[in-house]
Amino acid sequence: QVQLVESGGGSVQAGGSLRLSCAVSGLTYRLYTLAWFRQAPGQEREGVAGIETSGVTTYADSVMGRFFISRDNAKNTLDLQMNSLKPKDTAMYYCAAAIGWKTTATQTLGTTGLSRMDYWGKGTLVTISA
Repeated sequence: QVQLVESGGGSVQAGGSLRLSCAVSGLTYRLYTLAWFRQAPGQEREGVAGIETSGVTTYADSVMGRFFISRDNAKNTLDLQMNSLKPKDTAMYYCAAAIGWKTTATQTLGTTGLSRMDYWGKGTLVTISA
């Protein structure tokens, strides 16, 4: 049974930092492209950061230079370091996995990435106050 379990969400003030983690089990982790998505209230879910099996990363323009995605192939974990947080970063954050041979990190971004992902976590809530 495939499981993706997010943790690390919470409430911080604008300008602060948070680190999200995702524990992945039940699949051959090293073969999967991994990504972080977010969904703000009333908006579509969108991919904000992706990382390929090789470690190549890509980011949405909205988070470039502030968010950093990383994976640990020994621990089967995926992290998202979020710095300089803004109120508009408030959202439910989800980790997701797609088989690596058919999905690049770039293809996980935006709303078009939704259909490419094979497995999803249940999300962790991030709230940024002004």
